[in-house]
Amino acid sequence: MPVVVVESPAKAKTINKYLGSDYTVLASYGHVRDLPPKDGSVDPENGFDMKWEVGSDSKKHVKAIADALKDDNALILATDPDREGEAISWHLEEALRKRKAIGKDTAVSRVVFNAITKSAVTEAMANPRQVDAPLVEAYLARRALDYLVGFNLSPVLWRKLPGAKSAGRVQSVCLRLIVEREMEIEAFDPREYWTVKALLSTPRGQEYEARLTTLAGKKLEKFDLGNATQAELAVQAVTSRALSVTSVEAKPGARNPAPPFMTSTLQQEASRKFGMGARQTMSAAQRLYEAGRITYMRTDGIDMAPEAVQAARDAIKDRYGEEYVPPSPRIYKNKAKNAQEAHECIRPTDMTRDAAALKIADKDQARLYDLIWKRTLACQMEAAKLERTTVEIGSEDGQVGLRATGQVVLFDGFLRVYEEGRDEPAEDDDGRLPQISQGDPAAFAKGSLRNQFAKADKSDAVTEDASGGMARHDAAIMAGNEAVLALQSFTQPPPRYTEATLVKKMEELGIGRPSTYASIVTTIQDREYVRKEGNRLIPEDKGRIVTIFLLNFFRQYVGYEFTANLEEELDHVSAGQQDWKELLSGFWRDFSAAIAETSELRIKEVLDVLDDALAPTLYPPREDGGDPRVCPLCGEGRLHLKTSKSGGFVGCGRYPECRYTRPIGGDAGEAQDRVLGEDAGDEISLRTGRFGPYVQRGQVTEEVKKPPRASLPKGWTPDAMDLEKALTLLSLPREVGEHPDGGVITTNFGRFGPYVHHKAEGEAKGVYANLKDPDDVFHIGMNRAVELLAEKRANPGGRGRAAAKPLKELGEHPRDGGPVNVLDGRYGPYVKWDKVNATLPKDTEPDAVTMDMAVALIDEKAAKKGKGRKKAPAKKKAAPKKKAAAKK
Repeated sequence: MPVVVVESPAKAKTINKYLGSDYTVLASYGHVRDLPPKDGSVDPENGFDMKWEVGSDSKKHVKAIADALKDDNALILATDPDREGEAISWHLEEALRKRKAIGKDTAVSRVVFNAITKSAVTEAMANPRQVDAPLVEAYLARRALDYLVGFNLSPVLWRKLPGAKSAGRVQSVCLRLIVEREMEIEAFDPREYWTVKALLSTPRGQEYEARLTTLAGKKLEKFDLGNATQAELAVQAVTSRALSVTSVEAKPGARNPAPPFMTSTLQQEASRKFGMGARQTMSAAQRLYEAGRITYMRTDGIDMAPEAVQAARDAIKDRYGEEYVPPSPRIYKNKAKNAQEAHECIRPTDMTRDAAALKIADKDQARLYDLIWKRTLACQMEAAKLERTTVEIGSEDGQVGLRATGQVVLFDGFLRVYEEGRDEPAEDDDGRLPQISQGDPAAFAKGSLRNQFAKADKSDAVTEDASGGMARHDAAIMAGNEAVLALQSFTQPPPRYTEATLVKKMEELGIGRPSTYASIVTTIQDREYVRKEGNRLIPEDKGRIVTIFLLNFFRQYVGYEFTANLEEELDHVSAGQQDWKELLSGFWRDFSAAIAETSELRIKEVLDVLDDALAPTLYPPREDGGDPRVCPLCGEGRLHLKTSKSGGFVGCGRYPECRYTRPIGGDAGEAQDRVLGEDAGDEISLRTGRFGPYVQRGQVTEEVKKPPRASLPKGWTPDAMDLEKALTLLSLPREVGEHPDGGVITTNFGRFGPYVHHKAEGEAKGVYANLKDPDDVFHIGMNRAVELLAEKRANPGGRGRAAAKPLKELGEHPRDGGPVNVLDGRYGPYVKWDKVNATLPKDTEPDAVTMDMAVALIDEKAAKKGKGRKKAPAKKKAAPKKKAAAKK
């Protein structure tokens, strides 16, 4: 039987169902070889020779394939139909040849299928080919580039910027996008403008809303009403005149459906509609593909196979009627820069089956399949037919003009099934207008716009909105009646990136490829260069410093155009139009020179450059006009950029005499660091350190190297600190009283939060019992303290009296048995199976964890620890039989 090799066991199971007993289908479990994570794995001096190593977990899978080949002398490589899949096939063949599992007479072939269906698999088996050498060379070039950048640039970062973890060829460019967007937001100067709206009524008493467009006979531009006085005069001009409808114009319009999904648009839409991260989306899509429900999910193509187009049209006709099917199929062309994968779009393999028909148990898979199914059908449906109406209203003297707009859906078309989401709300979404005729009087309605404005004010009037930009602060001004009001607004900076909009931007610039988007966005978060708040990506201080460092010393290599051009050259390699080693040689010549030049710089020289580059952010102008670089605590030292293992910060140059520090982002530290008062002749101050805000008694002197300090506990904000609270913290530990068995009971704050402590006679360190509420440190009584200490002594190794209740029970491990649960731990929620504990990714909620996701996390954690699957207990060997004594 020919041996067929795919990447995953789930894919193997599905394919085996189609091929039957005539084939042996095995899984490679992804890449079987990789470059060892050490210097010298790519040798530029010897033609970029690459030293590959079979992973410890992969050895058993390679052996299983090699053993299977002993029984049959035919190998069919059926890995994914992209560059990565081609590379896995190449690695497998090379590894098996090294083991001599493939002989001269072994038939080795490569097959690809875009969907795991019986027809697609059967057709692929009938059309085998050889491994595509140019595609493999493009993979080798990309892998070598990433290695050379990572293993040469990262050590420079470690030496020059303590706390910086690493840098990557594409991830550093991705980080630059986020950092530069944040700097745009910080530098943004909002501009005030006002709009005037009126609630009008038709002769039949139907209300509609109109906006002021003409004042004093002139067309109003956006900033013409720049302050409250001008807005109030505009309101008076409207209310003091009789208005009538001067024209009504209705124009037919149409809306066409969005194209079918490719990788980036699927990630964007899943983020908009479900809040799913790129990694979460691709994990669910992978499971759907392996189950044969959708086509291959890593693609930048949006074309659809002719038979799939026809199947979609038939499904539309059966479900919604012939009027929803356009006369001819819709054809879509890719607009993405450097689109090269040449795959079909992401679509269902069976157009007739919706999510309900498939009865998909996993929540993420079910809603993602529903999204793909609806988008695919919608892309082949008729356009929505609309009627857009514009009503002009004016005064008799022509001094005042207003406009009302609305639209009516005459035929819903594709909107019956699906409507694409938006990253930002549109300003032109108009509602339906009542029946209005030219010449109708436009009287002021008896209703009020106040409630609508109050709603807008409530949602917008905050210092920072959900989009990550500066919020709009609105106010209403009345003049005469509540049917005419003015709304104050401010221009907004560009919003912070979401994972979806970041992927969209990378795609536009030609940076990265479908198979890399999710890993790039995940990597910069895992390295703590970026944090995710809500759905927005915000750069951490260390992320800013790394970006500014790279922009000043390696600008070319974090350039958008340079990175996109390099991707284009890699595409030329995959097309067989460029030699991959020539590409590497040209890159390495300039890059190694830049590394050598930067390595000679001293840390102080690097920090001085970064200090100047970040000056507008680090030292914003002060309200009193004083020097922004003078230390606000001691008034003598000058502020400088400093680095530590936890990242960058601003500190006083008089250290250690003055220990003033604050974060990089803005002047928040200046509001926190202050003198709170005096006590017993000592100055009590609030300060910000590397590990957060704290209070301190006195100053650092030659005699007192470490004055008394106390960190602010959880829930205590620097803004609310005063002298009394500071003295309370500095008085800790607090004595609760004498324990009945002797010894003093105390409370305090420790590394893991508030606690109560007692040391009995004979105990080396005593017993510590955690307190749930920080206020208990100051208020817990003797009886409760004794009870908690007794419970801790009775259960010294546990965290409570009973085992923690799972946050979510997932059931039995599908492969190895045993319960799989989601629990809450000291460092956040985690998945537990057997003796393996795997922490959940930062953006994953416990309720969103599926069994597939849990098993993947468990396998990843077990692989890192060197633990494999549970082994069956070894059978005891039978005792050897006694030999009969030899006859003499």
